Amino acid sequence: MHAVSDGPKLEIQMLHDRVLVRLSQEEGERRSSGGIVIPATAQVARRLAWGDVLGVGNSVRNVKSGDRVLFNPEDQLEVEIQGEGHLVMRERDIHAVATERTEHGTGLYL
Repeated sequence: MHAVSDGPKLEIQMLHDRVLVRLSQEEGERRSSGGIVIPATAQVARRLAWGDVLGVGNSVRNVKSGDRVLFNPEDQLEVEIQGEGHLVMRERDIHAVATERTEHGTGLYL
């Protein structure tokens, strides 16, 4: 059995149109704008999630490392890196980008 830390450190580079995302830490329960507590177990519809982009492939055009992205976590592939779960997805699976550099924004902010 080989331990990962025995050899040289290898930098992860994403390929093609792939994006590496770390899920944002969300609170278990949410509160509506009217103050109603919504428990974490409530399932009304499939819920999109926000995540932080850690790396992008050379064919990715609209997303950069450091951006926050909105996506469906159920449709993505999960990978463990240094004991922490990350997701790998194609750029086309990202629904929105929250970034400081906007060209065609919605006027809404996180």
